[in-house]
Amino acid sequence: MVRECARLILRDFNSFHSQRRSKLLHSCIQTTSVAHERCWKLDTSRRRSYATNKTSSPSSGLQDPSAYCRDFVKRHDRDSYLTSLFFPKHLQNACFAVKAFYVELAMIQDIVSSPMIGQMRMQFWRDALKGMAEGKPPRHPIALALHEASEAANIPPYHLKRILEAREKDLDAPPHITMDTLLAHAESTSSTLNYVLLSLLNLSSSETFSHAASHIGVAQTLVTLLRALPYHASKGRMVIPASITAKHGVNQEEVFRRGPEANGIEDAVYEFAVVANDHLLTARGMFKEGESAKMKVPSEAIPVILGAVPAVNYLSRLEAANFNAFEPKLQTRDSIRLPWQIWRSHFRKGF
Repeated sequence: MVRECARLILRDFNSFHSQRRSKLLHSCIQTTSVAHERCWKLDTSRRRSYATNKTSSPSSGLQDPSAYCRDFVKRHDRDSYLTSLFFPKHLQNACFAVKAFYVELAMIQDIVSSPMIGQMRMQFWRDALKGMAEGKPPRHPIALALHEASEAANIPPYHLKRILEAREKDLDAPPHITMDTLLAHAESTSSTLNYVLLSLLNLSSSETFSHAASHIGVAQTLVTLLRALPYHASKGRMVIPASITAKHGVNQEEVFRRGPEANGIEDAVYEFAVVANDHLLTARGMFKEGESAKMKVPSEAIPVILGAVPAVNYLSRLEAANFNAFEPKLQTRDSIRLPWQIWRSHFRKGF
């Protein structure tokens, strides 16, 4: 509905005189914000279950924001959903609200038809964060749940703004040329999400936990890009920095056409995967007292540290596929082993 609304408005936009364009764009942004709210109402009014009375009010017709966020993360980021289940019960709603906000922003680039529409969506969330700071969140389930979480857990607003600004740059930014720029992006997205999760647990002041969360976040970003390499290649986008592809003689157009048969692509994937693995090893080493000691993460930090397990799982499968990121088996989730590995890591306090 949001996209269709924006499409109709943009069609009218082209028919107006140039002097009225700035005024219409402002109206378009406001209409998109309203569409966010209406879309939620219409979607949830069609959804019914025996638990309706527990999650909805007949007078409001709105699904419980916390339930919406939990379901949203479950549908769009299954791995993150599984690790969230190990957060303390009283913090799970806040955890899912934060992750739903993160996933929502991450999805915008791929679901909008143009950077302009993406900017409108980002503006909605920029206004939403401002409204939350003023105690007036918009009637959007994620915004309402995030506002409630922020009040209960004192989430640092600058972290949320930092994630938003990083995702906004993604809309029309060229591919990363160097690993340094990509690592900076990872720090502003996945690592910052981990900082927010640490703040929910009142652990953000721990230097050890923060550094470990940073390295895990970088690994999460790199693994996400590796997993999505076939998808992005099909859209004519290269996610591995040019500094790596050039070293191995990779021709981007050949990757877009031939996929795994492109010259040098497996070597480039290998080098990229090694960087991700090195960050996981660094995070793991922070919880060892000696070179031969076993990893032992304090119980209170485990819910955040478990975010490393899906990355470890994927890198292991990628190695088994000889670093062929286009291997069909890698495009499906490890729905059998991964839940077990997450539980085992929680039990053993390591990954």
